Amino acid sequence: MEFRFATKEDVPLILTFIKELATYEKLLAEVVATEADLEKSLFEQKHAEVLFAVVDGKEVGFALFFHNYSTFLGKAGLYLEDLYVTPEVRGQGIGKKLLKKLAQIALERDCGRLEWWCLDWNQTSIDFYLSLHAEPMNEWTSYRLTGENLKKLAE
Repeated sequence: MEFRFATKEDVPLILTFIKELATYEKLLAEVVATEADLEKSLFEQKHAEVLFAVVDGKEVGFALFFHNYSTFLGKAGLYLEDLYVTPEVRGQGIGKKLLKKLAQIALERDCGRLEWWCLDWNQTSIDFYLSLHAEPMNEWTSYRLTGENLKKLAE
């Protein structure tokens, strides 16, 4: 297995993987991103990066991540937004290898942490993350502003 960073030409595949992940998470209706959105945000504005897992020349999974910052550590961190492995190769350790590669990238970039969210109902993923000794952050509650509520606050 190899890894490679996405290029602008990969935008259709990135969107396909995002939609496949959203389908698995029962959230496909929430995906409004377009290829143009991804091209702009990933490759023009460089808001995030995409790392592909490649087996026999075929992309079989991806991790979309970006830097965040910890004031407590005084260092940047890596935030994993999406981790996805295609169904036909699940159970072969590809997800673990992707996370291992992200951990290596985090250390190479002097990041203080690697973090992500997981849906509460996704026990398979929770068990996998716990097997890696990842710590659930149960004492924190996530909050989000979107759409009209985001606009109202900005006014």
